Amino acid sequence: MDTKILNRLSERASAHFVESIAVKQEALKLLPEHVAKGVVAMANCLQSGGKILACGNGGSAADAQHFAAELLGRFERERRELAAIALTTDSSILTAIANDYHYDEIFSKQVRGLGKKGDILLAISTSGNSKNVVAAIEAAKKIGMHVIALTGNGGGKIAGLLGEHDIHLCAPSTRTARIQETHLVLLHSLCDGVDHLLLD
Repeated sequence: MDTKILNRLSERASAHFVESIAVKQEALKLLPEHVAKGVVAMANCLQSGGKILACGNGGSAADAQHFAAELLGRFERERRELAAIALTTDSSILTAIANDYHYDEIFSKQVRGLGKKGDILLAISTSGNSKNVVAAIEAAKKIGMHVIALTGNGGGKIAGLLGEHDIHLCAPSTRTARIQETHLVLLHSLCDGVDHLLLD
């Protein structure tokens, strides 16, 4: 392949690394204390018999599933199974609600059916404006669930829905790829913290 093309592609790849590192360095300044509060909330919820419901769209749906798998299976150490459900995985439920009601309700109806007071909703939206995630947060708060929201873009509409007992982990970027990369670090930090509290 032409050397000029390879050099240009290499430079583009390097730019992704540089920008991703910069966003994570900014997140390092802003978010660790909020992560710690999220860890405590999750550990308390799980130890008291509660569960964590996770939702999001697209890449955030994958993150919700990834998180639930880390809790139900394991993160880095062997431990008992922890109660977590990704609301993004059941195609029959998702398509039935979207078809019979509205796509905006695919998560909120599950929250009302599966959630209870004291549970946690892990709501993931890179824009902070996903209508079905917003509806899920509104449903969760009516039940008495706490919310841990992972957003970007300044938090969008979701930022205005959160109360003093909720936790907002907002990636300091407006670029979806960078937000998603930061969300993954945040999710792994939450998993690690929960394991540390429960095992150590």
